[in-house]
Amino acid sequence: MSIPKEPRQLMINIMYLVLTALLALNVSAEIFNAFEMVDGGLKRSSASIDAANASLPESIRESAKKKGSLQEYADRIDPVQALSKEGTDYIADIWNTLIDRSGDNSGQVDDGDYVIVKDKRVLKGKKNYDGTTKYMVDEGKGEELIAKLKEIKQGFLSFIDTADRAEYASKIPIEIDEESWKTSVNKKASWSDFTFGHMPLGATQPIFSKFENDIKASESTVLNYLAGKVGLTDDVVLDKFRVVSAPKKSYVIKGEKYEADIFLSASSGADSKTGISISVEGARLPVDKDGNAKYTATTSSSGTKKYNAKVSVTNPVTGETKSYTQTFEYEVGERSVAISPTKMNVFYVGVDNPIEISAAGVSSNNMKVSMGGQGGGTIKKNGDGTYTVNVKQPTKKGDFATVNVSADGMNAKKEFRVKRIPNPTPKLGQNKGGSIKSGLLKASAGIYPVLEGFDFDAKCKLESFVLERAAKRQDIEVAKNTGGKFNGKAADLIRKAKPSDRYYMTNIKCKCPGDRAPRDLGQMVFRVI
Repeated sequence: MSIPKEPRQLMINIMYLVLTALLALNVSAEIFNAFEMVDGGLKRSSASIDAANASLPESIRESAKKKGSLQEYADRIDPVQALSKEGTDYIADIWNTLIDRSGDNSGQVDDGDYVIVKDKRVLKGKKNYDGTTKYMVDEGKGEELIAKLKEIKQGFLSFIDTADRAEYASKIPIEIDEESWKTSVNKKASWSDFTFGHMPLGATQPIFSKFENDIKASESTVLNYLAGKVGLTDDVVLDKFRVVSAPKKSYVIKGEKYEADIFLSASSGADSKTGISISVEGARLPVDKDGNAKYTATTSSSGTKKYNAKVSVTNPVTGETKSYTQTFEYEVGERSVAISPTKMNVFYVGVDNPIEISAAGVSSNNMKVSMGGQGGGTIKKNGDGTYTVNVKQPTKKGDFATVNVSADGMNAKKEFRVKRIPNPTPKLGQNKGGSIKSGLLKASAGIYPVLEGFDFDAKCKLESFVLERAAKRQDIEVAKNTGGKFNGKAADLIRKAKPSDRYYMTNIKCKCPGDRAPRDLGQMVFRVI
């Protein structure tokens, strides 16, 4: 790129470069908020692991005392916890060093490692990436971190019996991805550069929290392994799983949204030492070998019904019982059959007449549907659950075609009138008659029947008509036309059109679907202008 010689243009170019750099550095507050949310979740997870790890050692020691040969597993507890503390202290030391190096660029009141901004604690220098790049990449702390984590993982594995070590190598959750950086589009020089290079301090916080979480989870894995070796269960044992759909409403009306939570349910089998009890409205239910209970209730009235379910789980290690409650609801309706015409309460000859049939609480596969009455109708079921009726002839006054439904002991019948398709309107272009320009008349291909306001997909066919041309001081010329398109002599008469001529289209005949004979559509009169 050439350098402009004009000072003003040179200044503008420099300003663009500065602006571009500022935009590259300006990581939005929303992104940092996302990092903070992830970090907060990891810290809460670590706190939960700490609580679980604190309750196991004493139980392991007590169980090991009952059988002297198991004491070796109790003796591993302190070294396991010491290794975990060593690892988390190491991670914390790196993080504290990075905070010190990044400094405080906010100018706000200092509060330890944070600053106060609008009553909220904000990490010092969270947008600063020089500290992370220099310390973790340039000075090699990142590569030291990889080696330390590998060393800690091997240390945890050393507390697993040799026979079980291969199995637990994949269960210790300390993992370092050393492959992704090699294929990175940014051409990173190392894992450290890929992970920490030019990363703002605030963006790296969840990374260190994740490593800390991995170390504590590894401690938990080993402690639970030791607990199993001395005869304790890992915790509440949930060994039966199934997919459950929990609908928001067990009865929905057409047009409403059906909403349901789909999740994996875990329960305790009969061979587990976990104690599970299930009750509904205070009444305890029997639990089967798969940890399931069946609730039944007699529905004596219609309307919305609710019930409260309670599940209590006893931890076999601590003896602690936790209870979980949930309110469910379902709707009880009256059994009925509904037969609904999709278009209107009449069937038309010659077209498909769609209807919908439903029976509350009965599958459509268990319904028997038939046609009766007059009209010679037939009915068939469609793939989407609706039905199509075809009828052959109109009904007389007082007669009806009937749709009959039998569904699980219920019987219903609905009556329908049967009519011919209404008469279509003959048109020449968009015109039904009246004044017409000679050019428009000559450009018209013919006349055609239109079913105006008819909701069904049906087309009528024009059979024939008589065309008469009445010109001033001339005899009337007559031509019979077959079909709707002008042809033969009728086409010649149309080409003669000139102002003041009158054209009469009479005895217009057409056939619509279901017609046995043509019907008369009357006449059309045009005056040429």
